[in-house]
Amino acid sequence: MHRPVTFILLFFIAMLAGCSRQEAPASATGAGTPNHLVETAVVRSESIAATALRTGSLRAQREIQILSQEEGRIVALPHFAGDVVKRGDLLLQLDDTLLAAQLRKSEAQRRQMELDLSRLQRLIRNQLVSEEELARARTALDIALAEEQLLRTRLEYTRIIAPFDGVISLRRAEPGDVVPSFTHVLTLTDLTSLLTTTSVSELLLPFLAVGDAVSIHIDALGAAPHPGRILRIHPSIDAATRQGVVEVALDPVPAAARPGQLCRILFTGRPQIRRVIPFAALRRDNSGEFVFVLDADSKAQRQAVVSGMQLGEDIELLSGPEAGSRVVTKGFLGLLPGRKVKSVSAAPAAS
Repeated sequence: MHRPVTFILLFFIAMLAGCSRQEAPASATGAGTPNHLVETAVVRSESIAATALRTGSLRAQREIQILSQEEGRIVALPHFAGDVVKRGDLLLQLDDTLLAAQLRKSEAQRRQMELDLSRLQRLIRNQLVSEEELARARTALDIALAEEQLLRTRLEYTRIIAPFDGVISLRRAEPGDVVPSFTHVLTLTDLTSLLTTTSVSELLLPFLAVGDAVSIHIDALGAAPHPGRILRIHPSIDAATRQGVVEVALDPVPAAARPGQLCRILFTGRPQIRRVIPFAALRRDNSGEFVFVLDADSKAQRQAVVSGMQLGEDIELLSGPEAGSRVVTKGFLGLLPGRKVKSVSAAPAAS
């Protein structure tokens, strides 16, 4: 009665032995962990000129408001918005009838006081008048001269001429209007003094200087760039944005350029020796910036770095691996420090 049971036990033992013989080669071939596949690039040291493209709006450096310095009725306002004027052209004429009459009165009073002073000077030689009376006559003449000069100046203010060549960009009154003193009547713009103001990173500012050439693209004027130059660099840096203000002038100004147009300014700094890596190699986490560097045993080691300016598809290293080291650019998923890697391709060493 025990023979069937014994036969079944022997059958199962034979099956287990056969399975173990078949699985043994599989475990032998799967021994060891395969290399982690990555792409790498070499840390390069090259002379590179940093560039930056910034946007801005054109504005006129010379633009003035023409104000009526006297009150009165406008009798001449010959130019309209868009009119070109030359230096010395009449821009505004107020009615000067009242001031001219006051000036003639003041001139007559001044002439009378000159006669009075001359008479007293003859009498003083004969001691017929006192020194005090002569002094009062001199003072009265000085006051009359000052009053006459004041009226002449006010009379000149009724006539305003263009201080420079330009274009009337705004007209706010018409002939016949009575305007009070210091009323904004016209705006005169010099279209040959166009410039733009933009912000530039504090990392690029040390490599720019007043007078450096820049390239300016004005969207409204087509794809061709226009030459410009750095006019001034403001001394302070915005603490929130780490940006500095740079003023750029068109040189020369294109004929169709106008204030308010959008422009794009390409800055190119002086070349400097920089250590660079592809931007894709730079990693960040809560501890800061780092890269994976391959050691002599082809193991990836984490190394902290400090990055600088981004230069196209590359980024500058201010601290970190030396030139010639190889860093990982792709294959970060599952990559841990100390893991052996295999480089399947290398990124091209283009600047």
